[in-house]
Amino acid sequence: MKPPYKISRKAVRQFLLHRQHLFLPYSSRQGTQERTLDMLKQLECIQIDSVASVTKNQHLVLDARLQQYKPDFLNTLLRQKKTFEYFANAMCVIPMEDFPIFKPIRERLQAQIAPSLKTLQSVSQEILTCLAAEGPLPSRAFKSANKVHGYWDNTHPKTKETSHALNLLFDSGVIQVAKREGSERFFDLTEHCIPKDILDQATEISLSEAQQVLIEKYIRAYRIFSGHTSRFGWLNLKAAERQTLLDDLQHQDKIQTLEIEGIKRQYYIRTEDLEELNAFETTPKKYFSHPIAFLPPLDNLLWSRERIQDFFAFDYKWEIYTPRAKRRYGPYAMPILWKDKFIGRIDATLSKQNQQFTVRLLQIEPHIKITNTLRKHLVHALNTFAQNHGAKTITIEKIEGQELTIKELL
Repeated sequence: MKPPYKISRKAVRQFLLHRQHLFLPYSSRQGTQERTLDMLKQLECIQIDSVASVTKNQHLVLDARLQQYKPDFLNTLLRQKKTFEYFANAMCVIPMEDFPIFKPIRERLQAQIAPSLKTLQSVSQEILTCLAAEGPLPSRAFKSANKVHGYWDNTHPKTKETSHALNLLFDSGVIQVAKREGSERFFDLTEHCIPKDILDQATEISLSEAQQVLIEKYIRAYRIFSGHTSRFGWLNLKAAERQTLLDDLQHQDKIQTLEIEGIKRQYYIRTEDLEELNAFETTPKKYFSHPIAFLPPLDNLLWSRERIQDFFAFDYKWEIYTPRAKRRYGPYAMPILWKDKFIGRIDATLSKQNQQFTVRLLQIEPHIKITNTLRKHLVHALNTFAQNHGAKTITIEKIEGQELTIKELL
């Protein structure tokens, strides 16, 4: 194996931001449906979440990278069978051509949930018969008075048996999300949602080949990654299995270990990305004058909290599951990215009915100096973000930051 490649943290940060499409001028990235699909392919996948303090995570990810992005761009791509939804970095929207390589995840989940599906066999068959006859339907189309233990139920069964059966059928790959209308998913048979040539590829590809290509996709999504997480490759592998795969990839010269300035944790990079990484070391890129980015809690750049701490010296936690009394920044505090640094957090809500954007907290890290340039960029970012999401007025309830006032930001 080759010795670790030495590199500075600054170069690593700039390389990651470049690969995450957060480094180029925002104004140069106009959002269209075609560019939305291209951005999805560049990012490999985008995490889906139902929480919508402002709007849903998948739309905030794209809004941070594409000017004038519209949620309907992504929803249309799903209806046009150019994307599908499944488990990668949790539930994600994924380019359709990648459907075959998720075979290992589908087969693992099929084995896990087979006993549960068997207990709901009659209900599941009724759902499949209905979908075959009527096409895409939401969960509410299936009536049932029976309650069972769903994925999120604890002591008492609270989930409609038809809803649980839909989840099980989706997880096993028998049905797909055919479209979304607002927060509602419409399900249909997999053979109705996935093009036949893609289904044929999914049948023909071997598990070993699918796993190999899936790992390569994971590595492209992270670009710089560690091997300690069970999420590696999105395959739920044990530590020994992960290490064997990492060793094999190094022997094949597909990945290279990094020795990053001031960081003890072991990180890897694709060997073919080394030249590009080194370019940021030898010639640090200038910072463009573009709006500050508010990144949602499940943004691709934030998938590894340890990586954010190591590379950006920023401690971030999504507090939505933290008891209210123990929250420090708020349930939907989004990291604020400026240049190649995280400078604080913004916890905000949007009232679509009142067209009101409310900032519950705007927090700037104590070591960040508030300059006139930073003030100007904060004002621009707040107004642009609010306007992009249909707000006509902005209210700021609280600010934490030296020499920064509510009045000068409104």
